[in-house]
Amino acid sequence: MTMKRILLKLSGEALAGEKKTGFDEETVRKVALQVKELVDDGIQVGIVIGGGNFWRGRSSENIDRTKADQIGMLATIMNCIYVSEIFRSVGMMTNILTPFECGSFTKLFSKDRANKYFAKGMVVFFAGGTGHPYFSTDTGVVLRAIEVEADVILLAKAIDGVYNADPAKDPTAKKYDEVSIDEVIAKNLQVVDMTASILARDNKMPMWVFGLNEENSIVNTLKGKFNG
Repeated sequence: MTMKRILLKLSGEALAGEKKTGFDEETVRKVALQVKELVDDGIQVGIVIGGGNFWRGRSSENIDRTKADQIGMLATIMNCIYVSEIFRSVGMMTNILTPFECGSFTKLFSKDRANKYFAKGMVVFFAGGTGHPYFSTDTGVVLRAIEVEADVILLAKAIDGVYNADPAKDPTAKKYDEVSIDEVIAKNLQVVDMTASILARDNKMPMWVFGLNEENSIVNTLKGKFNG
């Protein structure tokens, strides 16, 4: 299957490497070099990054949920500014789009603007989630993938695929080679949150889930060596 446009979701924690918080530049640089290989092959790449390396809003019981989610949105913008600069340092052109104004830090999202940047060979970062509380970056990535008509969503996680239970807690957890989104929803497999799952199902948006920390995992996934 030839891919023209993909949306890559990176987890904030995965970008933090062993430190679990903040940034690990070597990890991000490895991601950048892989993405550059795809861009050089003519594939258009959009990127969404989670904010978990800075903020997990739902872990606080003392902060209003709307405010907690707003902090999370800002965390994703910080991540995108940082990762975008590492991408530039290895020779790519980038731009960051947000669903709300951030002064001169980012540009306001529109499909036309995203398409214009893709046409110029830029990697487009979609930061700030959906711009609304109660929606995760999972929902944000599915929404943007549908809007910009991506061929597939690549979910680069700290875990190497989809399991019927948490493999960190259950040694008998079984890994799926392929699973329908209906089964994900029915069994609440938590690949992405329920809102994102239903949105993907209703719009027939495929998702490939794999481990970011495996050698050359992003490039291998698109070159037929997919093990997620």
